[in-house]
Amino acid sequence: MSIKEESRRQVLSTLVLNALLRWETAVTILVTMILFLFVRDMNVAGIAWRPEFWLILGVLAEGALVVSTITDPDEAQEALARDFESRYQIDHIQSPVSRERLKSAMEYRRNMMKLVKRHQGAMRIHLRQTVEDINEWIGHMYTLAEHIDASEGNEIVDRDLREVPQKIIKVRQRIDLEKDERVKQDLTAQLKQLEQQRLNLEATVNSSKRAEIQLESTLSSLGTIYAQMSLLGTKEVDSGRAQRLGSEIKDEISNLQDTIEAMDEVQTSQRRLEA
Repeated sequence: MSIKEESRRQVLSTLVLNALLRWETAVTILVTMILFLFVRDMNVAGIAWRPEFWLILGVLAEGALVVSTITDPDEAQEALARDFESRYQIDHIQSPVSRERLKSAMEYRRNMMKLVKRHQGAMRIHLRQTVEDINEWIGHMYTLAEHIDASEGNEIVDRDLREVPQKIIKVRQRIDLEKDERVKQDLTAQLKQLEQQRLNLEATVNSSKRAEIQLESTLSSLGTIYAQMSLLGTKEVDSGRAQRLGSEIKDEISNLQDTIEAMDEVQTSQRRLEA
């Protein structure tokens, strides 16, 4: 399930719960019970009114309230915003640099939400969709920050970065001094494994560096998107500028996904080597 689909599912549950907790629901229940208990002898259009009919009307009224709540785009957007903010615990990110970049990204998103509320009609719908795409964007940024934490906070990787080069030097020295061919073959195989381990360690470090650069670049792009959203006018919903905006967001999401997958591959290889 994608970030967007998961958010929509959670938002639907939240909207239903919000509808059930509204003061209108309490009033509907209260009025329904009063009518059910005290208004019994009635005749409506020649039909003998039964107390159970009040319960049916109460259920229909509450159903209409729930439907009106979950179909209200503004209500949905507010619920989506609350769900999104609670989904990502930025304070759990260990890297202070990554944490600050995520906080800045969230700030951009909140300002985008303010831009949405300033517009009406087609422009509001367009900007609302843009913010939903930004949600997926920031979700990938958070995942990337978690990967950076996993790389930077790995004590085994830090230890091996110090020890493996020294082991390689010692094994090479032993190979030069060894006279027994079978022992030399074993040492050569060990050297090959150590060199592969060193390559994997270097790939891990480099992937973390690239991820940090990608995170910074993504934040800059997010700032650019925000500036472009601020410049969009009400008559530009279908213009080339609006179309390019959506395309830029999708490209950035794709780049983030590629970086995450690359880090996954490197970290998986490192775990296999450690095992």
